[in-house]
Amino acid sequence: MLTATFLHAPGIGETTEKRLWQRGIRSWKRALSATPAELALSKAKIATFLPAVAASQEALTRNDHRYFASLLPAREHWRAMEAFGDRIGFLDIETNGGFRPDDITLIGVYDGFESRFYVQGKNLADFVAETERCALWVTYFGTGFDLPFLKRRFPEIPFDQLHVDLCPLLRRLGYTGGLKRVEESVGLRRPPEVDGMSGMDAVHLWNRYRRYRNTDALERLIQYNRADIENLKPLFDFAYPRLRERIGFDGESAAGSPLQPADGTTEL
Repeated sequence: MLTATFLHAPGIGETTEKRLWQRGIRSWKRALSATPAELALSKAKIATFLPAVAASQEALTRNDHRYFASLLPAREHWRAMEAFGDRIGFLDIETNGGFRPDDITLIGVYDGFESRFYVQGKNLADFVAETERCALWVTYFGTGFDLPFLKRRFPEIPFDQLHVDLCPLLRRLGYTGGLKRVEESVGLRRPPEVDGMSGMDAVHLWNRYRRYRNTDALERLIQYNRADIENLKPLFDFAYPRLRERIGFDGESAAGSPLQPADGTTEL
């Protein structure tokens, strides 16, 4: 999807991008080989469009996620999933209920194969190395919660990755509410040992661990966070093809074939 994206080129909006697709210009390579008549853009626009497309190809060859993170509209970072899927991080944090930088108690990151956990008082600082590996974060309401917290806690980290916030992304498809509500609406279930737990339960588990050194409480908190981060992947996988269809890249556009919210029986 990224190599079919033109929104980051100067003067190209959603309407022009869709017009290019309809004319058969569905990749950077095709755009660079197209005639001016095929592009159907003004001379002035072509003069900035083609260099931007060529620069995009070069940036992708370098695996330069920062290039796209800085130029793509934030709401369209999901388009980079296939290009940077081997450097993805499904991210979620837990806190003690406070709002200070030091109130982060646990950071969980899932790369699609393995989950890693960074715990206050143990290895929280090791999260810095995690950010060096990752090119694309996937969160649920991370724009308003997780990333602002992390930026205050780790001011030395640039946080220049691409970022897909599934909360507003899924809202575009008709799925609203908190993470657990959306999981249920698409038929996704949590393990029995953490099913029904809330963020407040996570706070209580942390307090039990810190006050009484209850390692069982910490382990259950980690299990809760594991469900948070590992469920983000099937949610993203669920959303991705529907977003492609919605923007008109696959099949009919949303206007021609509206997507309906799931009724609770959808299988991922």
